[in-house]
Amino acid sequence: MRYLLALLLLFLLPAQLAGEPIKVDLELVIATDVSRSIDEDEARLQREGVAAALRSPYILAAIRSGYHKQIAISYIDYSSRAFNEIIVDWRIIKDKASADGFANSLINEPLTFGRRTSISDALEMAAKMIGDNNIDGRRRVIDIAGDGPNNHGRLVEDVRHDVVRKGITINGLPIINNNQGFGTRFNLPDLDKYYRGCVIGGPGAFLVIARDFPDFARAIRRKLIFEIARASSPKALIIPAAATSGPITGSGYTYKKGCDIGERIWRRIWQDQEFDP
Repeated sequence: MRYLLALLLLFLLPAQLAGEPIKVDLELVIATDVSRSIDEDEARLQREGVAAALRSPYILAAIRSGYHKQIAISYIDYSSRAFNEIIVDWRIIKDKASADGFANSLINEPLTFGRRTSISDALEMAAKMIGDNNIDGRRRVIDIAGDGPNNHGRLVEDVRHDVVRKGITINGLPIINNNQGFGTRFNLPDLDKYYRGCVIGGPGAFLVIARDFPDFARAIRRKLIFEIARASSPKALIIPAAATSGPITGSGYTYKKGCDIGERIWRRIWQDQEFDP
């Protein structure tokens, strides 16, 4: 009798309480680099940049223009698998209060730092978060920000292939970092081309370049607007692939130095092997 009553109550519950996925215009994992090339000020600039972007009235206007008028966001710090952390788990953003709540949580969480740079580990973690949540997004996106190439874990182009096959788009925010420090040996003057040829992928994939860490806030705000607008109307943005002031698409582009350049630099440094850039 109790079993039959429980079944009856299940059918009478609202759809969401009965396990129905929450419908949103966009599922977005924001992944920011906290490897050893990132110092405390730079890590804080990334957090503050995302928080400021979410508080922007332009972001809220873009969210309100969507079919469902809400998006889902989570935020992770990445370096390599053992150090990756979820800083803010999935939140539904639909108005100023929910956007402010996410921004405040992000700012108030302690900074984290790790070792190595594994974009591939970050992509696998983010893809699993998207696959495991109870959210149904019209678009599913991983937003990767960083100042250097993959040098640990699986080859990034192999992981990109696996993630894109799941229907997830990977967008990029390469940060041109000219600061002197531990990670200087991994600096790529053409990091934007590396991201274009090796990292981003999937329907509508694009990247926005941050000229340095202080420029991160501008870049992430611009990037989020494009991502949310594309989720609302995939045909709303028509931007030439060669445009330097807007997003750069990555379809059909080959990075001539090879997508394993980070791994080759690492071997040169630590194993004294021959390196050809």
